Amino acid sequence: MALKTFVKISNVNNLSDARYCSGMYVDLMGFSLENDNEYFVSPTAFKEITDWLSGLEYVAEFSNSHPAQILETLTQYEGFSFIQIEEKLHLPMLKNSSYGLIFKSTISKEADLDDLLDYAITLKENKVMLNLEADKALEITPEIHEKLKNIAEKCDLLLGFGFDEKNIERLLDQTRIKGISMKAGHEIRPGIKDFDELADILETLEIED
Repeated sequence: MALKTFVKISNVNNLSDARYCSGMYVDLMGFSLENDNEYFVSPTAFKEITDWLSGLEYVAEFSNSHPAQILETLTQYEGFSFIQIEEKLHLPMLKNSSYGLIFKSTISKEADLDDLLDYAITLKENKVMLNLEADKALEITPEIHEKLKNIAEKCDLLLGFGFDEKNIERLLDQTRIKGISMKAGHEIRPGIKDFDELADILETLEIED
């Protein structure tokens, strides 16, 4: 079994999410390593979760940590292949690290995409993936659709908003994005998880053997 597109799952902090997503053959699994984040995963918890998994790569997710602190934090963990950051100024400082880089950008309106269209070329030149999210429900209008398509032509774009199980395949075909990003969440109680929309979309993307 496989998925029809590249999939990244963020905010993983429990074994239920991790095992389900691994079993669905997602490509990247992200863990927050900033201890003031509600989804923070300690080195011990990260090892306990990932010891059960195989066949995917892990993303160390940071919001505002300085690159020096990021690299220091990563010495406490084993197994990460990518670093995700949200500050443009931090990208050059991590360019020569041994990790792949993902730049997370959060938009609130269509006009925000114009700056990203220009920046996408820089991301491509530096082999950085763009994880694009929205800070509120944002419908993909024809205008946004066209801008997403233009950005996807210039860099590897992971789309994190505006799709569901009904429109995801059409978006993939028409925009040529590299893939999608989605968020996990807290367990209701240990071992009990309500996957809802995440599961609906992953199951839509399943390629049957």
